[in-house]
Amino acid sequence: MKLKSRGRRAMPEVNMTPMMDVIMTILTFFIIVSMTLTSAKTVKDVALPSTDKQDAIQDEPPDPLVVGVDKKGQMILNEAPIDEVKLGTAVVEYLTKNPKGSVVLKADKKVAYEKVLNAVAVLREVGGDRVALAVGDE
Repeated sequence: MKLKSRGRRAMPEVNMTPMMDVIMTILTFFIIVSMTLTSAKTVKDVALPSTDKQDAIQDEPPDPLVVGVDKKGQMILNEAPIDEVKLGTAVVEYLTKNPKGSVVLKADKKVAYEKVLNAVAVLREVGGDRVALAVGDE
């Protein structure tokens, strides 16, 4: 009696190509369906609220008060030299009339840093957190 010898058998392999084709087909189907459901047709049916121009105009902040510091370190308001006391009074008046207003400091790039800091200190004393520094794009 002869016994069959057990030789190495080839391991069965799973062919993944047909399964990947099916998965890609299903994925493509769901992508196309989701794109058609979220089309612009559904957005057109929404009634959007309108804005009243009077409310928009009232909410806009007023023009800022611009204070300058020239090359000599002198403070300028409305194109005229001004001292620290008068500047403080002018800023207080502006902020009283315009509670949402702000003060912008424009300093010449050649002015000493100390002069700019002095101007900022004067403006911060009367304007608090509504003081900004203007920068140029040069």
